[in-house]
Amino acid sequence: MSATTTLNRTLGSVRLWGIAVGLVISGEYFGWSYGWAQAGTLGFLIVALAIAAMYCAFIFSFTELTTAIPHAGGPFAYACRAFGPVGGFIAGFATLIEFVFAPPAIAMAIGAYLNVQFPLLDAKWVACGAYLIFMTLNILGVGIAATFELIVTLLAIFELLVFMGVVSPGFSWDNFTAHGWAGADSFSGQTLPGMFAAIPFAIWFFLAIEGASMAAEEAKDPKRTIPRALGGGILTLTVLAIGVMIFAGGVGDWRALSNINDPLPQAMKTVVGSSSGWLHMLVWLGLFGLVASFHGIIMGYSRQIYSLARAGYLPARLARLNRRTRTPQLAILAGGVVGIAAIFSDSLITISGMPLTACIVTMSVFGAIVMYIVSMAALFTLRRREPTLARPFKAPLYPWAPAFALGMAVLCLVAMVWYNPLLALLFALMMSGGYLGFRKTAQARERAAADPLLRALS
Repeated sequence: MSATTTLNRTLGSVRLWGIAVGLVISGEYFGWSYGWAQAGTLGFLIVALAIAAMYCAFIFSFTELTTAIPHAGGPFAYACRAFGPVGGFIAGFATLIEFVFAPPAIAMAIGAYLNVQFPLLDAKWVACGAYLIFMTLNILGVGIAATFELIVTLLAIFELLVFMGVVSPGFSWDNFTAHGWAGADSFSGQTLPGMFAAIPFAIWFFLAIEGASMAAEEAKDPKRTIPRALGGGILTLTVLAIGVMIFAGGVGDWRALSNINDPLPQAMKTVVGSSSGWLHMLVWLGLFGLVASFHGIIMGYSRQIYSLARAGYLPARLARLNRRTRTPQLAILAGGVVGIAAIFSDSLITISGMPLTACIVTMSVFGAIVMYIVSMAALFTLRRREPTLARPFKAPLYPWAPAFALGMAVLCLVAMVWYNPLLALLFALMMSGGYLGFRKTAQARERAAADPLLRALS
Protein backbone atom coordinates (compact mmCIF):
# COMPACT_ATOMS: atom_id res chain seq x y z
CA MET A 1 0.00 0.00 0.00
CA SER A 2 1.30 3.44 -0.89
CA ALA A 3 2.02 6.23 1.54
CA THR A 4 -1.03 8.08 0.23
CA THR A 5 -3.30 5.31 1.56
CA THR A 6 -1.60 4.49 4.86
CA LEU A 7 -3.13 5.54 8.18
CA ASN A 8 -1.12 6.71 11.21
CA ARG A 9 -0.75 4.49 14.32
CA THR A 10 -1.44 6.82 17.23
CA LEU A 11 -4.10 5.17 19.45
CA GLY A 12 -3.54 3.43 22.79
CA SER A 13 -5.86 1.30 24.95
CA VAL A 14 -7.63 4.14 26.75
CA ARG A 15 -8.50 6.10 23.62
CA LEU A 16 -9.59 2.91 21.85
CA TRP A 17 -11.85 2.12 24.83
CA GLY A 18 -13.23 5.65 24.47
CA ILE A 19 -13.98 4.95 20.80
CA ALA A 20 -15.58 1.56 21.57
CA VAL A 21 -17.88 2.97 24.28
CA GLY A 22 -18.41 6.30 22.56
CA LEU A 23 -19.58 4.62 19.35
CA VAL A 24 -22.47 3.07 21.27
CA ILE A 25 -23.29 5.25 24.24
CA SER A 26 -25.97 7.29 22.49
CA GLY A 27 -27.94 4.04 22.50
CA GLU A 28 -28.39 4.56 26.24
CA TYR A 29 -29.87 8.02 25.64
CA PHE A 30 -32.50 7.33 22.98
CA GLY A 31 -33.79 4.78 20.48
CA TRP A 32 -34.14 1.88 22.91
CA SER A 33 -37.42 3.17 24.38
CA TYR A 34 -39.20 2.34 21.12
CA GLY A 35 -38.80 -1.25 22.33
CA TRP A 36 -41.15 -0.49 25.23
CA ALA A 37 -43.88 0.36 22.71
CA GLN A 38 -43.53 -3.17 21.32
CA ALA A 39 -42.81 -5.36 24.35
CA GLY A 40 -43.47 -3.33 27.49
CA THR A 41 -40.89 -2.83 30.20
CA LEU A 42 -40.65 -6.41 31.47
CA GLY A 43 -40.80 -7.99 28.04
CA PHE A 44 -38.14 -5.60 26.78
CA LEU A 45 -35.96 -6.21 29.86
CA ILE A 46 -35.81 -9.92 29.01
CA VAL A 47 -35.03 -9.15 25.37
CA ALA A 48 -32.31 -6.67 26.39
CA LEU A 49 -30.64 -9.20 28.70
CA ALA A 50 -30.64 -11.84 25.95
CA ILE A 51 -29.15 -9.36 23.47
CA ALA A 52 -26.54 -8.30 26.05
CA ALA A 53 -25.48 -11.95 26.37
CA MET A 54 -25.29 -12.21 22.59
CA TYR A 55 -23.08 -9.13 22.38
CA CYS A 56 -20.73 -10.32 25.11
CA ALA A 57 -20.27 -13.65 23.30
CA PHE A 58 -19.92 -11.86 19.96
CA ILE A 59 -17.40 -9.24 21.06
CA PHE A 60 -15.06 -11.66 22.81
CA SER A 61 -15.18 -13.87 19.69
CA PHE A 62 -14.90 -10.93 17.29
CA THR A 63 -11.76 -9.76 19.09
CA GLU A 64 -9.95 -12.88 17.87
CA LEU A 65 -10.53 -11.73 14.29
CA THR A 66 -9.57 -8.14 15.03
CA THR A 67 -6.21 -9.02 16.56
CA ALA A 68 -5.39 -11.67 13.95
CA ILE A 69 -6.34 -9.39 11.03
CA PRO A 70 -5.80 -5.76 12.18
CA HIS A 71 -7.34 -4.04 9.16
CA ALA A 72 -9.28 -0.77 8.84
CA GLY A 73 -12.01 -2.66 7.00
CA GLY A 74 -12.82 -4.71 10.09
CA PRO A 75 -15.58 -7.21 9.17
CA PHE A 76 -14.98 -6.65 5.47
CA ALA A 77 -11.38 -7.83 5.84
CA TYR A 78 -12.29 -10.92 7.91
CA ALA A 79 -14.98 -12.03 5.45
CA CYS A 80 -12.75 -11.35 2.46
CA ARG A 81 -9.99 -13.43 4.04
CA ALA A 82 -12.40 -16.30 4.81
CA PHE A 83 -14.77 -16.28 1.84
CA GLY A 84 -13.14 -14.23 -0.92
CA PRO A 85 -14.39 -11.07 -2.66
CA VAL A 86 -18.12 -11.92 -2.52
CA GLY A 87 -17.94 -12.56 1.22
CA GLY A 88 -16.02 -9.33 1.61
CA PHE A 89 -18.72 -7.48 -0.28
CA ILE A 90 -21.54 -8.88 1.88
CA ALA A 91 -19.84 -8.01 5.17
CA GLY A 92 -18.47 -4.70 3.91
CA PHE A 93 -21.70 -3.41 2.40
CA ALA A 94 -23.79 -4.56 5.38
CA THR A 95 -21.37 -2.74 7.70
CA LEU A 96 -21.60 0.32 5.50
CA ILE A 97 -25.41 0.33 5.80
CA GLU A 98 -25.10 -0.03 9.57
CA PHE A 99 -22.65 2.84 9.96
CA VAL A 100 -24.10 5.23 7.36
CA PHE A 101 -27.69 4.87 8.59
CA ALA A 102 -26.97 5.21 12.32
CA PRO A 103 -25.58 8.81 12.30
CA PRO A 104 -28.70 10.57 10.93
CA ALA A 105 -30.82 8.96 13.66
CA ILE A 106 -28.34 10.21 16.27
CA ALA A 107 -28.14 13.65 14.66
CA MET A 108 -31.94 13.96 14.83
CA ALA A 109 -31.80 13.00 18.51
CA ILE A 110 -29.22 15.77 19.05
CA GLY A 111 -31.70 18.17 17.49
CA ALA A 112 -34.50 16.85 19.72
CA TYR A 113 -32.38 17.29 22.87
CA LEU A 114 -31.49 20.88 22.00
CA ASN A 115 -35.11 21.58 21.13
CA VAL A 116 -35.98 20.79 24.78
CA GLN A 117 -33.71 23.65 25.84
CA PHE A 118 -34.45 25.99 22.91
CA PRO A 119 -37.94 25.27 21.49
CA LEU A 120 -37.46 27.73 18.62
CA LEU A 121 -34.50 25.80 17.20
CA ASP A 122 -35.24 23.70 14.12
CA ALA A 123 -34.06 20.19 15.01
CA LYS A 124 -33.22 19.38 11.38
CA TRP A 125 -30.86 22.31 10.98
CA VAL A 126 -29.23 21.46 14.31
CA ALA A 127 -28.69 17.92 13.03
CA CYS A 128 -27.23 19.22 9.77
CA GLY A 129 -24.92 21.53 11.71
CA ALA A 130 -23.77 18.58 13.83
CA TYR A 131 -22.71 16.78 10.66
CA LEU A 132 -20.68 19.74 9.45
CA ILE A 133 -18.93 20.23 12.80
CA PHE A 134 -18.00 16.61 13.42
CA MET A 135 -17.03 15.78 9.86
CA THR A 136 -14.60 18.68 10.13
CA LEU A 137 -13.25 17.41 13.45
CA ASN A 138 -12.70 13.94 11.97
CA ILE A 139 -10.82 15.43 9.02
CA LEU A 140 -8.47 17.32 11.38
CA GLY A 141 -6.77 14.09 12.49
CA VAL A 142 -7.41 10.79 14.27
CA GLY A 143 -5.40 11.79 17.34
CA ILE A 144 -7.49 14.93 17.89
CA ALA A 145 -10.69 13.05 17.06
CA ALA A 146 -9.93 10.15 19.43
CA THR A 147 -8.96 12.46 22.31
CA PHE A 148 -12.18 14.41 21.87
CA GLU A 149 -14.09 11.11 21.73
CA LEU A 150 -12.58 9.97 25.03
CA ILE A 151 -13.46 13.24 26.79
CA VAL A 152 -17.09 13.33 25.66
CA THR A 153 -17.49 9.60 26.40
CA LEU A 154 -16.33 10.08 30.00
CA LEU A 155 -18.72 13.03 30.37
CA ALA A 156 -21.55 10.96 28.88
CA ILE A 157 -20.93 8.10 31.35
CA PHE A 158 -20.85 10.59 34.22
CA GLU A 159 -24.17 12.04 33.10
CA LEU A 160 -25.84 8.63 32.91
CA LEU A 161 -24.73 7.96 36.48
CA VAL A 162 -26.07 11.39 37.51
CA PHE A 163 -29.38 10.61 35.81
CA MET A 164 -29.77 7.36 37.73
CA GLY A 165 -28.88 9.08 40.99
CA VAL A 166 -31.26 12.01 40.52
CA VAL A 167 -34.32 9.93 39.52
CA SER A 168 -33.72 7.19 42.10
CA PRO A 169 -35.86 8.91 44.80
CA GLY A 170 -38.82 8.76 42.40
CA PHE A 171 -38.21 5.17 41.33
CA SER A 172 -40.91 2.60 41.97
CA TRP A 173 -40.74 -1.03 40.90
CA ASP A 174 -44.55 -0.94 40.64
CA ASN A 175 -44.27 1.80 38.01
CA PHE A 176 -41.74 -0.26 36.07
CA THR A 177 -43.83 -3.44 36.10
CA ALA A 178 -47.26 -1.88 35.47
CA HIS A 179 -48.52 -3.07 32.07
CA GLY A 180 -45.00 -4.42 31.62
CA TRP A 181 -45.84 -7.34 29.37
CA ALA A 182 -46.62 -5.52 26.10
CA GLY A 183 -49.38 -3.53 27.81
CA ALA A 184 -50.66 -6.37 30.01
CA ASP A 185 -49.95 -7.03 33.68
CA SER A 186 -49.07 -10.69 33.19
CA PHE A 187 -47.11 -12.69 30.66
CA SER A 188 -49.01 -14.57 27.95
CA GLY A 189 -48.45 -15.89 24.47
CA GLN A 190 -49.60 -12.52 23.15
CA THR A 191 -46.49 -10.93 24.67
CA LEU A 192 -44.06 -12.89 22.47
CA PRO A 193 -44.74 -11.08 19.17
CA GLY A 194 -43.98 -7.76 20.84
CA MET A 195 -40.78 -9.14 22.34
CA PHE A 196 -39.54 -10.33 18.97
CA ALA A 197 -40.54 -7.03 17.38
CA ALA A 198 -38.51 -5.19 20.05
CA ILE A 199 -35.23 -6.93 19.16
CA PRO A 200 -33.86 -4.07 16.97
CA PHE A 201 -34.25 -1.59 19.82
CA ALA A 202 -32.43 -3.85 22.28
CA ILE A 203 -29.63 -4.18 19.73
CA TRP A 204 -29.52 -0.37 19.58
CA PHE A 205 -28.17 -0.44 23.15
CA PHE A 206 -24.94 -2.01 21.81
CA LEU A 207 -24.97 -1.31 18.09
CA ALA A 208 -21.62 -0.31 16.53
CA ILE A 209 -19.23 -1.30 19.33
CA GLU A 210 -17.54 -3.49 16.73
CA GLY A 211 -16.61 -0.27 14.93
CA ALA A 212 -13.57 0.00 17.20
CA SER A 213 -12.07 -2.78 15.07
CA MET A 214 -11.88 -0.31 12.19
CA ALA A 215 -9.29 1.64 14.17
CA ALA A 216 -6.97 -1.39 14.12
CA GLU A 217 -4.63 0.20 11.56
CA GLU A 218 -4.42 3.29 13.78
CA ALA A 219 -3.74 1.40 17.04
CA LYS A 220 -0.19 1.43 18.41
CA ASP A 221 -0.29 -2.23 19.44
CA PRO A 222 -3.53 -3.80 18.19
CA LYS A 223 -2.69 -7.22 19.64
CA ARG A 224 -2.92 -5.79 23.17
CA THR A 225 -4.93 -2.59 22.94
CA ILE A 226 -7.95 -3.90 21.02
CA PRO A 227 -8.85 -6.77 23.42
CA ARG A 228 -8.70 -4.34 26.33
CA ALA A 229 -10.81 -1.75 24.52
CA LEU A 230 -13.50 -4.11 23.23
CA GLY A 231 -13.73 -6.26 26.37
CA GLY A 232 -13.86 -3.29 28.71
CA GLY A 233 -16.26 -1.51 26.39
CA ILE A 234 -18.94 -4.21 26.24
CA LEU A 235 -18.90 -4.67 30.02
CA THR A 236 -19.22 -0.90 30.57
CA LEU A 237 -22.13 -0.63 28.16
CA THR A 238 -24.02 -3.61 29.57
CA VAL A 239 -24.06 -2.13 33.08
CA LEU A 240 -25.12 1.31 31.84
CA ALA A 241 -27.85 -0.01 29.51
CA ILE A 242 -29.63 -2.10 32.12
CA GLY A 243 -29.32 0.62 34.78
CA VAL A 244 -30.66 3.43 32.61
CA MET A 245 -33.57 1.35 31.30
CA ILE A 246 -34.73 0.26 34.76
CA PHE A 247 -34.45 3.71 36.37
CA ALA A 248 -36.18 5.49 33.47
CA GLY A 249 -39.05 3.01 33.48
CA GLY A 250 -39.72 3.29 37.19
CA VAL A 251 -40.31 7.03 37.61
CA GLY A 252 -43.84 7.24 36.21
CA ASP A 253 -45.92 5.96 33.33
CA TRP A 254 -43.28 4.48 31.02
CA ARG A 255 -45.74 4.50 28.12
CA ALA A 256 -45.24 8.27 27.85
CA LEU A 257 -41.57 7.61 27.02
CA SER A 258 -42.02 4.78 24.55
CA ASN A 259 -42.20 6.70 21.26
CA ILE A 260 -39.98 9.75 21.73
CA ASN A 261 -36.36 10.65 20.98
CA ASP A 262 -35.56 12.11 24.41
CA PRO A 263 -36.77 9.64 27.08
CA LEU A 264 -34.18 10.57 29.73
CA PRO A 265 -35.00 14.31 29.99
CA GLN A 266 -38.69 13.48 30.01
CA ALA A 267 -38.19 10.85 32.73
CA MET A 268 -36.17 13.28 34.84
CA LYS A 269 -38.81 15.99 34.33
CA THR A 270 -41.32 13.67 36.01
CA VAL A 271 -39.16 13.60 39.16
CA VAL A 272 -37.64 17.08 39.41
CA GLY A 273 -39.97 19.26 37.32
CA SER A 274 -39.39 21.22 34.13
CA SER A 275 -37.53 24.12 35.77
CA SER A 276 -34.97 22.08 37.71
CA GLY A 277 -31.29 22.70 37.20
CA TRP A 278 -30.79 18.93 37.12
CA LEU A 279 -32.96 18.74 34.01
CA HIS A 280 -31.04 21.47 32.23
CA MET A 281 -27.77 19.78 33.17
CA LEU A 282 -29.06 16.50 31.75
CA VAL A 283 -29.99 18.13 28.46
CA TRP A 284 -26.59 19.77 28.11
CA LEU A 285 -24.43 16.93 29.37
CA GLY A 286 -26.71 14.37 27.75
CA LEU A 287 -25.68 15.83 24.44
CA PHE A 288 -22.20 14.45 25.11
CA GLY A 289 -23.53 10.90 24.83
CA LEU A 290 -25.13 11.64 21.49
CA VAL A 291 -22.09 13.55 20.29
CA ALA A 292 -19.74 10.74 21.32
CA SER A 293 -21.60 8.17 19.24
CA PHE A 294 -22.23 10.54 16.36
CA HIS A 295 -18.59 11.56 16.18
CA GLY A 296 -17.34 7.97 16.62
CA ILE A 297 -19.62 6.49 13.96
CA ILE A 298 -18.50 9.13 11.47
CA MET A 299 -15.01 7.83 12.16
CA GLY A 300 -16.29 4.26 11.66
CA TYR A 301 -18.16 4.78 8.39
CA SER A 302 -15.26 6.75 6.93
CA ARG A 303 -12.83 3.89 7.61
CA GLN A 304 -15.24 1.37 6.08
CA ILE A 305 -15.67 3.49 2.93
CA TYR A 306 -11.92 4.08 2.84
CA SER A 307 -11.04 0.38 3.12
CA LEU A 308 -13.61 -0.68 0.51
CA ALA A 309 -12.33 1.99 -1.88
CA ARG A 310 -8.69 1.04 -1.26
CA ALA A 311 -9.54 -2.58 -2.15
CA GLY A 312 -11.35 -1.57 -5.35
CA TYR A 313 -14.94 -2.13 -4.19
CA LEU A 314 -15.76 1.58 -4.30
CA PRO A 315 -14.30 4.43 -6.41
CA ALA A 316 -10.57 4.71 -5.68
CA ARG A 317 -10.71 8.45 -4.96
CA LEU A 318 -12.65 7.70 -1.75
CA ALA A 319 -9.44 6.12 -0.40
CA ARG A 320 -7.41 9.29 -0.77
CA LEU A 321 -6.10 10.74 2.47
CA ASN A 322 -5.61 14.32 3.47
CA ARG A 323 -1.90 14.96 2.91
CA ARG A 324 -1.41 16.73 6.22
CA THR A 325 -3.75 14.90 8.64
CA ARG A 326 -3.72 11.43 7.01
CA THR A 327 -7.52 11.13 7.34
CA PRO A 328 -9.90 9.85 4.62
CA GLN A 329 -11.58 13.19 4.01
CA LEU A 330 -13.60 12.22 0.92
CA ALA A 331 -14.93 9.12 2.67
CA ILE A 332 -15.99 11.29 5.61
CA LEU A 333 -17.82 13.71 3.32
CA ALA A 334 -19.50 10.97 1.25
CA GLY A 335 -21.23 9.44 4.28
CA GLY A 336 -22.28 12.90 5.41
CA VAL A 337 -24.12 13.57 2.16
CA VAL A 338 -26.26 10.46 2.70
CA GLY A 339 -26.94 11.36 6.33
CA ILE A 340 -27.98 14.95 5.64
CA ALA A 341 -30.34 13.75 2.91
CA ALA A 342 -31.95 11.36 5.43
CA ILE A 343 -32.37 14.18 7.97
CA PHE A 344 -34.31 16.38 5.59
CA SER A 345 -36.52 13.44 4.62
CA ASP A 346 -37.62 12.89 8.23
CA SER A 347 -41.05 14.51 7.98
CA LEU A 348 -41.68 13.11 4.50
CA ILE A 349 -41.25 9.39 5.17
CA THR A 350 -43.15 6.98 7.39
CA ILE A 351 -42.73 3.23 6.91
CA SER A 352 -45.01 0.59 8.41
CA GLY A 353 -46.42 3.22 10.76
CA MET A 354 -43.01 3.95 12.31
CA PRO A 355 -41.34 7.39 12.32
CA LEU A 356 -38.24 7.72 10.17
CA THR A 357 -35.93 7.62 13.21
CA ALA A 358 -37.26 4.19 14.20
CA CYS A 359 -36.97 3.02 10.58
CA ILE A 360 -33.38 4.21 10.34
CA VAL A 361 -32.54 2.45 13.61
CA THR A 362 -34.06 -0.77 12.25
CA MET A 363 -32.27 -0.48 8.89
CA SER A 364 -28.95 0.06 10.66
CA VAL A 365 -29.63 -3.02 12.78
CA PHE A 366 -30.32 -5.12 9.67
CA GLY A 367 -26.85 -4.24 8.42
CA ALA A 368 -25.30 -5.03 11.78
CA ILE A 369 -26.97 -8.44 12.16
CA VAL A 370 -25.94 -9.57 8.68
CA MET A 371 -22.38 -8.50 9.46
CA TYR A 372 -22.42 -10.36 12.79
CA ILE A 373 -23.52 -13.57 11.07
CA VAL A 374 -20.83 -13.31 8.40
CA SER A 375 -18.15 -12.43 10.97
CA MET A 376 -18.89 -15.44 13.18
CA ALA A 377 -18.98 -17.68 10.11
CA ALA A 378 -15.59 -16.23 9.13
CA LEU A 379 -14.22 -17.05 12.59
CA PHE A 380 -15.16 -20.74 12.22
CA THR A 381 -13.89 -20.85 8.63
CA LEU A 382 -10.53 -19.29 9.43
CA ARG A 383 -10.03 -21.61 12.42
CA ARG A 384 -10.44 -24.53 10.02
CA ARG A 385 -8.59 -23.17 6.96
CA GLU A 386 -5.76 -21.28 8.64
CA PRO A 387 -4.92 -23.05 11.90
CA THR A 388 -1.43 -21.50 11.86
CA LEU A 389 -2.70 -17.90 11.59
CA ALA A 390 -1.27 -15.89 14.48
CA ARG A 391 -4.07 -15.29 16.98
CA PRO A 392 -2.84 -13.06 19.83
CA PHE A 393 -6.29 -13.30 21.42
CA LYS A 394 -8.41 -16.43 21.12
CA ALA A 395 -12.17 -16.52 21.57
CA PRO A 396 -12.99 -17.82 25.07
CA LEU A 397 -15.27 -20.87 25.33
CA TYR A 398 -14.67 -21.69 21.67
CA PRO A 399 -16.71 -23.03 19.87
CA TRP A 400 -19.66 -22.48 22.23
CA ALA A 401 -19.48 -18.70 22.65
CA PRO A 402 -19.20 -17.86 18.93
CA ALA A 403 -21.85 -20.51 18.16
CA PHE A 404 -24.20 -18.85 20.66
CA ALA A 405 -23.53 -15.43 19.12
CA LEU A 406 -24.11 -16.83 15.63
CA GLY A 407 -27.33 -18.60 16.62
CA MET A 408 -28.70 -15.53 18.38
CA ALA A 409 -27.83 -13.33 15.40
CA VAL A 410 -29.68 -15.67 13.04
CA LEU A 411 -32.70 -15.68 15.38
CA CYS A 412 -32.62 -11.88 15.49
CA LEU A 413 -32.48 -11.66 11.71
CA VAL A 414 -35.42 -14.02 11.26
CA ALA A 415 -37.48 -12.11 13.83
CA MET A 416 -36.63 -8.77 12.23
CA VAL A 417 -37.59 -9.95 8.76
CA TRP A 418 -40.86 -11.38 10.11
CA TYR A 419 -41.88 -8.22 11.96
CA ASN A 420 -40.41 -5.67 9.54
CA PRO A 421 -41.10 -7.15 6.09
CA LEU A 422 -41.10 -3.84 4.23
CA LEU A 423 -37.85 -2.66 5.79
CA ALA A 424 -36.36 -6.11 5.17
CA LEU A 425 -37.32 -5.76 1.51
CA LEU A 426 -35.71 -2.32 1.35
CA PHE A 427 -32.56 -3.70 2.94
CA ALA A 428 -32.50 -6.59 0.45
CA LEU A 429 -32.93 -4.15 -2.44
CA MET A 430 -30.03 -2.05 -1.16
CA MET A 431 -27.82 -5.12 -0.85
CA SER A 432 -28.87 -6.24 -4.35
CA GLY A 433 -28.07 -2.80 -5.78
CA GLY A 434 -24.71 -2.93 -4.04
CA TYR A 435 -24.04 -6.36 -5.51
CA LEU A 436 -24.71 -5.08 -9.03
CA GLY A 437 -22.12 -2.39 -8.37
CA PHE A 438 -19.76 -5.03 -6.98
CA ARG A 439 -20.03 -7.05 -10.19
CA LYS A 440 -18.85 -4.01 -12.15
CA THR A 441 -15.74 -3.41 -10.02
CA ALA A 442 -13.80 -6.58 -10.89
CA GLN A 443 -11.15 -4.69 -12.86
CA ALA A 444 -10.82 -2.06 -10.14
CA ARG A 445 -10.25 -4.80 -7.57
CA GLU A 446 -7.56 -6.32 -9.77
CA ARG A 447 -5.81 -2.95 -10.07
CA ALA A 448 -5.95 -2.29 -6.32
CA ALA A 449 -2.70 -2.54 -4.38
CA ALA A 450 -1.95 -5.98 -2.96
CA ASP A 451 -3.16 -6.34 0.63
CA PRO A 452 -1.89 -9.52 2.36
CA LEU A 453 -4.47 -9.20 5.15
CA LEU A 454 -7.28 -9.80 2.65
CA ARG A 455 -5.82 -13.00 1.21
CA ALA A 456 -5.54 -16.41 2.84
CA LEU A 457 -2.09 -17.76 3.61
CA SER A 458 -2.94 -21.16 2.17
